[in-house]
Amino acid sequence: MGTLLVLSDVHRSGPGEQARRGFDSQAVANPFLRTFQRAYRRHVWLNDPMAHDHLLGEILRRVPDPEWVVANGDFTLDTAFVGVSDDAAFESAAEALTELRSAYGTRLRCTIGDHDLGKKSFVGGAGGVRRRSLERCESDLGLPRLWQLDFPGWRWIGVTSTLAAWPVFRPETLPEEMGWWEAAHARHLLEIDDLFAGAKAAGVRTVLFCHDPTALPFLHRLPGVTAALPQIGATVIGHLHTRLVLRLARLLAGIPRIDWAGHSIRRYTSALSQARCWRAFRVTLCPSPTGVELLQDGGYLTADWPPSQGVVRFRTHVLPWSPGAV
Repeated sequence: MGTLLVLSDVHRSGPGEQARRGFDSQAVANPFLRTFQRAYRRHVWLNDPMAHDHLLGEILRRVPDPEWVVANGDFTLDTAFVGVSDDAAFESAAEALTELRSAYGTRLRCTIGDHDLGKKSFVGGAGGVRRRSLERCESDLGLPRLWQLDFPGWRWIGVTSTLAAWPVFRPETLPEEMGWWEAAHARHLLEIDDLFAGAKAAGVRTVLFCHDPTALPFLHRLPGVTAALPQIGATVIGHLHTRLVLRLARLLAGIPRIDWAGHSIRRYTSALSQARCWRAFRVTLCPSPTGVELLQDGGYLTADWPPSQGVVRFRTHVLPWSPGAV
């Protein structure tokens, strides 16, 4: 029996992104919103998101020889909010992936995160999803849109959550790219459905790796996925950074979507309005290495593989907090 290591939301900031300190405040024109954004980052989320790059190395030091490794998306800090179509963000992601591949080689599997593809800033509305980012993820960073890994009695499936949930990101898409994303979204869902249907037909159980749980309701509607739900052993998500957000999401599951309070609230409530289906996927959150400023609760996951008695049990490992600059 070996060890499966799962990490997520590395958010590396390479030299180009390090030169953009204050990037999120600079995206906000309204002074009141800028003050809110700074207070939220300082006291709740991350005061200095560029101060924690060493934590990836700490994970590699602590878990030097796992049997398998899954890095579940968001390799870049995304300071331009357009994913790795931005050269500085691409540099950051390439640094993180080089470090991971040097340590783990062919044992490593990676999914694509929302920040790797671009998304509008939390406040201010800068940026958005970009076709060029997905193309660079595939062609230059070697990150597949969809992957599978088969074991006796099991199938792992890794999906691109932004592509699966693209209708949520439609308002953040460039008009000239709209048709391309719509076709890619439809094709991605068909391919995912085929993988789950194949697992069902073969009588094997599945583990799903999906960065952003916003995608899960879209998968839940697919007939092959629905039929295979009883065979899902676990779904590993990232994106939320901390179990506090996961607990809040479960409490707020089913609230109506709010369209009048800006793009971030629209995006969050779109996910929460359909979040009751998360339970069927047996969701486990992989925290970010940093966690959040408020709780200092960052870390990573491990599990025994193959699982004992067919039950996947993930263990959360907490990393020592390294404070951001004041």
